[in-house]
Amino acid sequence: MIIIPIILPLVEALGFNLTWFAILVAVNLQTAWLSPPVALSAYFLKGVVPEWDLKDIYLGMMQFMVLQVIGLIIIIIFPKIVLWLPTLLYGQ
Repeated sequence: MIIIPIILPLVEALGFNLTWFAILVAVNLQTAWLSPPVALSAYFLKGVVPEWDLKDIYLGMMQFMVLQVIGLIIIIIFPKIVLWLPTLLYGQ
């Protein structure tokens, strides 16, 4: 989040759709919540269920992280997928 104001002029100059870029950043942030070593969601779950081992929590989250990474790749390769609904609602 800190670097976005720094790179936003570059994103605009390269002609990327800002809605697409915002969705890309949001999905990337969701992935960051699942990826070690930061994985804040793992620490939240550990606080709720202290008897679970952190390693088991990470292993359980890996399947969701794989789905997030696949989603990021799809968003990067096919930006029209995420721009379909905003275009339908707000037009070009």
